[in-house]
Amino acid sequence: MAAQDLRTAPEPALRPGDPAPDFTLPDTHGTPVHLADLRGETVLVVFYPFAFSGICTSELCELRDNIEDFETAGVRLLAVSTDPVFSLKAWQAAEGFGFDLLSDFWPHGEASRAYGVFDEESGHPLRGSFLVDADGIVRWSLVSPRGRRRDLDAYREALAEV
Repeated sequence: MAAQDLRTAPEPALRPGDPAPDFTLPDTHGTPVHLADLRGETVLVVFYPFAFSGICTSELCELRDNIEDFETAGVRLLAVSTDPVFSLKAWQAAEGFGFDLLSDFWPHGEASRAYGVFDEESGHPLRGSFLVDADGIVRWSLVSPRGRRRDLDAYREALAEV
């Protein structure tokens, strides 16, 4: 496996102005969430590598603790990993996340691949975030380097543009 420079982030595969790839993924209750059904809403899609891992837990807990910023801006938060539904359900119960955790488990990483954040070597998504407007267009995106958490201020700057 080639070493990657942790100081530089991969380029987002999707850029502002690109249509957001549609997906249907199960939530922690197994209920399908279809992105196209959320047209008319602004949605923040947050891909992360693993439930219960240190960086992912701190990132999603920070989003949980600042959910009012997203709600005030009228933004629905969807967090996506390749963990199975049962793991996500246990993690949501343990951490009290008030937003949807979606499983990209099968077909493994299909949504992550569509957004260009699936790491084929490790089999999980990178930390990629995509703000999708009410018309299904990406308005902001960010992909963090491996091992580095996303900054809440970056989200706040994106929300200011909504």
